[in-house]
Amino acid sequence: MLKIQPLNTRLACALVASMVTIGVAAATSGVREPSPRPTLVVGIFVEGLDADYVELLRSNFGPDGFNRFISDGVSIPHVDYGPGIDATAATAMLVSGASPAVNGIPAARAWDSKTRREYPVLLDPKIIGDYSERSLTPAPLLVSTLADEVRIADGGLGVVHSIAPDPQAAILMAGHAANSAFWISDVTGKWTTSGHYRETPQPISRRNVGHTLAVRLDTIAWEPALKLDRYPDLPEYKKLYPFRHTFPSREADRFKIFKTSAPANREVASTAAEYISTLSLGTRGVTDMLSLGFNVSPYLYGRDADNRIETMDAYVRLDGEIANIVRAVEKGPGMDRTLFFIAGTPAPSGGKRDEERWNIPSGQFSPRKAVSLLNMYLMALHGNGEWVNGYHNGYFFLNRPLIKERGLSEADMRREGADFLSRMSGVSDVYTIDDILARRAGDTPSALRRNISATHAGDLLVMVNPGWEISDSDDDSATLSDSQPQLPVVRWQASTSPVYILAPTIQASEITGTVDARTIAPTVARILRIRSPNAAALPPLSLPAR
Repeated sequence: MLKIQPLNTRLACALVASMVTIGVAAATSGVREPSPRPTLVVGIFVEGLDADYVELLRSNFGPDGFNRFISDGVSIPHVDYGPGIDATAATAMLVSGASPAVNGIPAARAWDSKTRREYPVLLDPKIIGDYSERSLTPAPLLVSTLADEVRIADGGLGVVHSIAPDPQAAILMAGHAANSAFWISDVTGKWTTSGHYRETPQPISRRNVGHTLAVRLDTIAWEPALKLDRYPDLPEYKKLYPFRHTFPSREADRFKIFKTSAPANREVASTAAEYISTLSLGTRGVTDMLSLGFNVSPYLYGRDADNRIETMDAYVRLDGEIANIVRAVEKGPGMDRTLFFIAGTPAPSGGKRDEERWNIPSGQFSPRKAVSLLNMYLMALHGNGEWVNGYHNGYFFLNRPLIKERGLSEADMRREGADFLSRMSGVSDVYTIDDILARRAGDTPSALRRNISATHAGDLLVMVNPGWEISDSDDDSATLSDSQPQLPVVRWQASTSPVYILAPTIQASEITGTVDARTIAPTVARILRIRSPNAAALPPLSLPAR
């Protein structure tokens, strides 16, 4: 039998159903539509960038450079790379989200035990011994990068380009799948590339034909951009004599020297602005990426060991170049469709020796002599033979085939070598590769282990006293020409640099404390709503949304 509900019961049910419907509709209307994905990513990698210098010089900066990133974006003053990292390894860490132990890039140069020569770490392993700029490839980078993931996300419809003075920086920023990567040749001064990349953008072709650096370099001089009294914290005597650096044709290494100067940043920035406008980057409905390499590291080719004015001037000039790139984006896809990030990488750890009048403790450590003495010591213990292959980047390499041939223990030989080297003048500590891999070495054993690539590491890592020079010369008293930097002086310093992120979906904020450099790639990937590089194991930072 059909049961009929009373009228008041039916009215109550209808009322409840209506309220549920209204509630669901209200809840649904409160969910915001996702913001459009950025159509352009501009990554700015700056060797030597220091957050303290940025803060010190903010009053000399314009509104569209660093000040815009700080006031409108996310500032991360202390991004930590861990010990023993140079700019090349730091760049690899930034783009991959992985440490050298995983990504395979521990330093700018590596050592070949067979030929007993160092070589660029990105030299294609199949052609070691036949070095040329075109022989550099991303193959030694063992993982994917942020640029690779940008390219993959849109099925190859988006384009990826990189520009830098340094070849290895350009290649690491471009990754494996980029359309192009270009850098300034040490030999010709032209923009050049690797055989790995296939495209030559129009701005490059134009500059390499009618607007070459070789033609213009004689007319380029680096002088202060501001009056000397506007550079803060300078002693009075430094305000009396403005610097002036030129790059004359009689100087054989003038392109190499130029690439470390502030005017080289102008070459990169002006070329980048042409890329954005000529190639219509970020205007096609897919995500494009342009990565740029700059340098504000201390300039080592001047006569004065105190290069504070040059360093501050490089920051002031770079601020203007960043502003020019921002304006190029505003004329193109617009800042509301663009993700910018500025990432610092550590400056070279060495510098010029202080003048003798200051009586700073110093000395000179000769790896060449140390190799000879260590070999003699091991010969006394184990008989004649060339027990030491060489020295590179703090590592001593033992002759492992000879050790195996004589039936000796590699670990025992390393301990004997460490005991001998630790007694040498200028050596503060020696770590065996066994102790490093077992996380028993250094003040931060896990961090040191992360930054070691077992493929490239030697047998003994030597820590030289701060203030000491490291010389590979046969004659330690040999003098260098005026155009060459002095012997590198050891200086222990933290390998931290700032990162600034500016995106339309992110609120202005500052992240205090120390942030692991491996989080930057997944953080940028999250903003782009693409997957992280395949070795980025750390989670992204939680950034406040607008």
